[in-house]
Amino acid sequence: DALYRSREHAEALIEEFDLKNLRDEYGIIGDIIPFTSGFPHADIYELIAPDILHQIIKGTFKDHLVEWVESYLKAMHGTAKANAILDDIDRRIAAVAPFTGLRCFPEGRHFKQWTGNDSKALMKVYLPAIEGHVLVEIVRTFRALLEFTYLVRRNVITEETLVTIEDAINCFHKHREIFRESGTVQTFSLPRQHAMKHYPDLIRLFGAPNGLCTSITESKHIDAVKDPYRRTNRNKPLGQMLIINQRLDKLAASRRDFSRRGMLEGTHSNTSEAPGLNRCNEDTDEAVDCPTSIEVHVELARTPQTKRARTVTELAAELNLQHLPTILEEFLLQQLDAYNNCDSDLPKWPTYGNKITVVNAAAALFYAPSDISGIGGIRREYIHSCHSWQNGAPRYDCAFVNTDSGLKGMYGLDIVRILAFFSFVSQSKRYPCAVVRWFDRVGDKPDTDTGMWIVRPAFTAQRRPSIGIIHVDTLYRAAHLIPLYATRPVSRNLKPHHSYDSFTAFYINKFIDHHAFSLLSDSY
Repeated sequence: DALYRSREHAEALIEEFDLKNLRDEYGIIGDIIPFTSGFPHADIYELIAPDILHQIIKGTFKDHLVEWVESYLKAMHGTAKANAILDDIDRRIAAVAPFTGLRCFPEGRHFKQWTGNDSKALMKVYLPAIEGHVLVEIVRTFRALLEFTYLVRRNVITEETLVTIEDAINCFHKHREIFRESGTVQTFSLPRQHAMKHYPDLIRLFGAPNGLCTSITESKHIDAVKDPYRRTNRNKPLGQMLIINQRLDKLAASRRDFSRRGMLEGTHSNTSEAPGLNRCNEDTDEAVDCPTSIEVHVELARTPQTKRARTVTELAAELNLQHLPTILEEFLLQQLDAYNNCDSDLPKWPTYGNKITVVNAAAALFYAPSDISGIGGIRREYIHSCHSWQNGAPRYDCAFVNTDSGLKGMYGLDIVRILAFFSFVSQSKRYPCAVVRWFDRVGDKPDTDTGMWIVRPAFTAQRRPSIGIIHVDTLYRAAHLIPLYATRPVSRNLKPHHSYDSFTAFYINKFIDHHAFSLLSDSY
């Protein structure tokens, strides 16, 4: 709750107090004059811009709250039981289902050296992992900090957003008192946490922190220093690094020149025809330079899977869905609107060839300017559905489905799990589709403590899983679900690809990226 610093205030203190009191009481080194003191239009106290990476992500979240949880558990339960709880938290983190761009934590939180990307990835999955092991106040403390972090990372911040940011700060300060009451910490006089209070004013001064975060310069440091260093023999590396950077610059300049001359166009490269669709085996999302008029577009991968089913009958056997042909016929009736508007030129019951083309992924293009995106704010994300992901375990992602475009956020969306992507031809028209398992929302608003929606697998009246076929045009983007662990211990044998099959209720992870946060926060 310290007062705002100013040049006039600092100069008055320097005149009034001796050097020892200045240092001990006010943190001012009185015999050092800032280099900006002679600048007529520069005030050092107004030049401190927000630093989300070091103040919030690596500071308040990783170095403070995550460490405080460990200390809290040891204070409440003793070292032995606390270590058992921490091991279960690690197993929960390790069991989280894969998602495009999400870092895996096979050993939980145990790292020799934490990077900024590690801390960002842990933020996305940590909240559900600790629920049930700590008090509700601690869960709400993490929720308030996460919501604050995602709000200040928005590409555009309005006055309404600033009010929400201030509410998140107040909630964080209110609920973090549990750590002081439990004896975990003695004081909250921490500069990195205190900096949160100044973010609304700093945003008004400097604009959205998304363009000021030091992670931008950190990423450049990786390209210019870390990666070249790894290519050296470690013996007097500076000269080698300079040569490597020079060569990389020359190669980049040559490529731009060759592209301008049209020398890279030809039949040997088809990347410009459909960028990304033939690279669906990579587990990364990417920025795409597209017009901002594209809001959502989903397209199946172009590479057919020759080792998978080639007919509807084979796909039914592959998925163990004997009634799949009936579901497909119902899907065609819906597409042709045969229930209400039966055209005399159409057959009474739609026909289709038994032959199908199965693919392992679909690419979703959507507008996400607050995440890594292209010039127009467009981002590409892959939705996977395959028996073996990168020659390993199976992977069947979840996705958002548009069910009512007139409603905002989750009220107009549903969650499905993609069991297969395929296309087929009926009456000379190709239909790109997905076999999905539906989920039902639990309640009409998000969970009070975590702020996340809860869903559970849907069942029919006969207690069978609710299966359907949908057109890929109804897909919005990939969704990430995290199990609602509660107090249930997680088995050591549980693997990430078992996650969606081993639990009965899930959180829709709104912290998986900034687009998901905005999408799900608009629901309430």
